[in-house]
Amino acid sequence: MSAFETEIFLKLGISAVLGLVIGLERELKRKPVGLKTSLVICIVSCLLTIVSMKSAYNAVPGAVNITMDPLRLAAQIVSGIGFLGAGVILRRENDSISGLTTAAIIWGAAGIGIAVGAGFYLESFAGVALLIFSVEFLPFIIKMIGPKQLREKEILLQLHVAEREKIDSLIDFISEQKYILRKVRIKDLRDGDHHVHLQIGVDSRLKTTEVYNLISDLPGVQRVEIESIS
Repeated sequence: MSAFETEIFLKLGISAVLGLVIGLERELKRKPVGLKTSLVICIVSCLLTIVSMKSAYNAVPGAVNITMDPLRLAAQIVSGIGFLGAGVILRRENDSISGLTTAAIIWGAAGIGIAVGAGFYLESFAGVALLIFSVEFLPFIIKMIGPKQLREKEILLQLHVAEREKIDSLIDFISEQKYILRKVRIKDLRDGDHHVHLQIGVDSRLKTTEVYNLISDLPGVQRVEIESIS
């Protein structure tokens, strides 16, 4: 096996390992883009970068003859990977957007593959390490020592209230609990009852079940549907 072939297999092996690390992080969180997708993106990006760079040079012994941009093919990976990223971004019924982190990681996996294919091994390992640290550990650090706004989580409440007067007491109770009321929507039902849609911000350490127990025990609240959206 020639030194050239050894280098190619080395690059593909490194890209597979780094893609494995990125994919495992998504797989453990049960995200749409998991192990297999990250491996494919990283390995193929690396391969296309190698092909792009090697094809730019004519194999003339002792001479270098550049026939095209060495990264012309690799440059199309960045724009092409956007189709995969768009496929994982979803808009929920509560108007919140999910999948942005996964889409960014797809783009990052392609970038890691390109970097490995171009021979930037140390930079690739450092990039993956920083990526995993930013996604996994940094949010916990921010929640512990960061500003109050970054230590909150959002909860969506769907309440069925019989009496209109109870809605005011419900809002007052939320204010007394130091919850941040972000959004209020009230809908009158045909049977005379009321559907109250609330989006509130609470301390991230507070359990969603604790909020449920507090709200469901309030007078006038007949049914409660609760969802943590962040």
